[in-house]
Amino acid sequence: MVNIFGHHSFTGLSDNEAVELLKKNGFNELPSSKNNQLVTIILSVLKEPMFLLLITCGLLYLFLGSINDALLLLFFVVLIIGTTIYQELKVENALKALKDLSSPRASVVRSGVQKKIPSREVVKGDLIILEEGDRVPADAIILQSNNLLVDESLLTGESFAVRKSEGKEGVEFKPAGGEDTSFVYSSTLVVGGSGVARVVKTGVETQVGAIGKELEKTVDEETILRKEIKKITKIFVICAFIVCFLIGMFYYLSTINLIDSILSALAIAMSILPEEFAVVMTLFLALGAWRMSKYNVLIRNLNAIQNIGSATVLCVDKTGTITLNKMVLKKAFTGGEEYDFAIKSVPKKFEKLLKYAVLASQKIPFDPMEKAIKEGVFEKISDIKEDDYEIVKEYSLSKKLLALSQVWESENKKEFIVASKGAPEAIIDLCHLGNKNKKIILNQVNKFSDEGYRVIGVASAVIKKQFNKNNEFVFPSKQHDFKFEFLGLIALQDPIRKSVPNAIKECYQAGIRVIMITGDYAGTAKHIALQAGLNKIEEVLTGEEIQKMSFNELKEKVKKVNIFARIAPEQKFLIVSALKANKEVVVMTGDGVNDAPALKSAHVGISMGARGTEVAREASAIVLIDDDFASIVKAVQIGRRIFDNIKKAVTYIIAIHIPIAGLALFPVIFRWPLIFFPVHIAFLELIIDPICSIAFESEVEEKNIMKRKPRKLNEPLFSKKNLLFGVLQGLLILIIVLTLYGFILNVGVEEGVARTIAFTVLLISNLLIVFSMRSNDLTIIESFSKPNKALYLVVGFAIIVLILVLNVPFLRELFYFSSLGLIELIFCIAIGFMTVIIFEGIKVYKKFLLTNNKLNHSSN
Repeated sequence: MVNIFGHHSFTGLSDNEAVELLKKNGFNELPSSKNNQLVTIILSVLKEPMFLLLITCGLLYLFLGSINDALLLLFFVVLIIGTTIYQELKVENALKALKDLSSPRASVVRSGVQKKIPSREVVKGDLIILEEGDRVPADAIILQSNNLLVDESLLTGESFAVRKSEGKEGVEFKPAGGEDTSFVYSSTLVVGGSGVARVVKTGVETQVGAIGKELEKTVDEETILRKEIKKITKIFVICAFIVCFLIGMFYYLSTINLIDSILSALAIAMSILPEEFAVVMTLFLALGAWRMSKYNVLIRNLNAIQNIGSATVLCVDKTGTITLNKMVLKKAFTGGEEYDFAIKSVPKKFEKLLKYAVLASQKIPFDPMEKAIKEGVFEKISDIKEDDYEIVKEYSLSKKLLALSQVWESENKKEFIVASKGAPEAIIDLCHLGNKNKKIILNQVNKFSDEGYRVIGVASAVIKKQFNKNNEFVFPSKQHDFKFEFLGLIALQDPIRKSVPNAIKECYQAGIRVIMITGDYAGTAKHIALQAGLNKIEEVLTGEEIQKMSFNELKEKVKKVNIFARIAPEQKFLIVSALKANKEVVVMTGDGVNDAPALKSAHVGISMGARGTEVAREASAIVLIDDDFASIVKAVQIGRRIFDNIKKAVTYIIAIHIPIAGLALFPVIFRWPLIFFPVHIAFLELIIDPICSIAFESEVEEKNIMKRKPRKLNEPLFSKKNLLFGVLQGLLILIIVLTLYGFILNVGVEEGVARTIAFTVLLISNLLIVFSMRSNDLTIIESFSKPNKALYLVVGFAIIVLILVLNVPFLRELFYFSSLGLIELIFCIAIGFMTVIIFEGIKVYKKFLLTNNKLNHSSN
């Protein structure tokens, strides 16, 4: 039995009952629109131009009677398709895991304990607790309603929220629509109040399921990066087929050999096609999102990965993000005196204040402040017995009055006592205090605030039982109608998280400004900011001041103010808008219903997973599971790492495709024997694909990644610098290998040996530039200290296959190779190193200049 909202006791299912019902009825979800995932992936892979070209070549070899060539090529096709399918399934599984993690949560009572579970695990008979901002997880009947308002426009089309009343279990369940019904429906939104309901329908049996609305249908979004890749890939594909046709025609007119013309044209087309681009985009973003989830950061929108790496400003809530959101009762004030809870015994004059602070809280509190009040008071005073009183009415907080009151029936049953607590200004207002007393209290509030405390005012009232003609007691309609007595103040503290100072320091090193936004007083905010290590905390901007400002004035203020205090949720949107108007890339955190506009407006909206509402989660691009500020900073780091590694992979793709395309193209133009046949391209693709996707995706971040300034949000993936670097690297390999091939042929070495040497040098160069591109600062030798199991496995596989091809006669024949001696192999390795030595030399020179500058700086 659990007592909820201080009214009634309710019985929830046991954990075992819930497990059995879940097995019997299945998950609380609609059937997925994505069936037969494996078949879909296979079909999409087979539609890729590269695979169509490979299969065409294999069939052509079969037609010509070259069974061994056809089988080898088709074997490579199967391997490449298998690798691609493995990558795609890995991506799909990562995205599915993320979707499960970021799916809506429901608050239920199981085995006498209130807990949060994924909505899909809600079963018939579950007792669900509904609060403002929640999505209703299933169709249910309301057992208790506390001013419960629900937006049912999803089902009814009516834009106004409807009021809910209490019902009885077992009554006939009715469709949505109308006021004061006792039913709530899956996927509708609680916009006010709270309630308790028993689930009667789940999954396809709900009204949403019955009318076939696919509310959870996933739409694959086109990220900015993916659009850029798509555009570049399209250009490459068009170029590949134009060059393929022209070279095929040229070769045929030169040799009058149709078969060789087709094979050379297909080889050139395969060498130019950069099908790896699409793999890189899909894999990096999906696995990046999955990687972030390990650090309690759930990505709901893949664009957020790119945007968070560009963040210039982090706007964070103080409570629960910078602090622990675990309040501790520290001090109390009444009658001009202070009491410190570090002292064991409570003076008699403070007992009434503390008793009414407890009575103004829920019997079983969920709010951190109420938990702290009750724990702190009960530790000091053991004779406060809530069970001697019965709560009969509750007055909730509102925007106009930041105070709540609970009406209890007294022990003697002759009167009602009213306990109220809230913002000190609101309690002062309720008590109608004179200016003198008001000034004394507000001075004490400011004193507590300056010491970093959260201050709550407490008041009490007593009303006699007076009944009307119908023998009913009618309570006042509003809190102001009670004659309250001001009892005093209580001061609570929410300690900062231990990880915050270092995380904020890391932000500053990364060129990211941190802004703290809170509903607390300026003094409290400054005290917390000082502990957290925020910069420039002298000036504080309050919500009241913002209200009086024009937007242009706010734009100027947000350039230098880092603390915003007494901020209403709707004012967060103004702050975000002003920052964006100043060309900042804004990351914004929020947890409430009213935070949704600000979260939606920010470049990256981050909702709180532990305490956030479903509305906030739906408006955000990222969900922070542990609400920890350090997790946001980790997400920025991973976002930067992902973009860094994508740039490295793309540069590698460009660098390696240039020599492959050139070595397929120039022998045709120069009328040399062909270096590449389709089998060689297929083998190279088998290595390039996993290197540019799995290996580069697994690459750890650069050491200085969080010491750089944020990159521009619109910075292209194919920047001039990256393109130039990739093209120069590729051209250097092409020139060296092509010159070597021409020279060997010119001195009379037979075609097979020349092809073998050229291919071996190209493969070694390929592997070496991977290690060269792993870091912008570390040399190849230094890069071996960086862990990357995936890379070492791919490189090891490539070396083993090359050794087998060069030494097993059957394989050597299939590749049109000749055997190489030890000296020739050493020669190939040495030439391979020549292809990266210039770029490695540039790294060494840059390090020399950096070291020299540091020495000069220290000597000065």
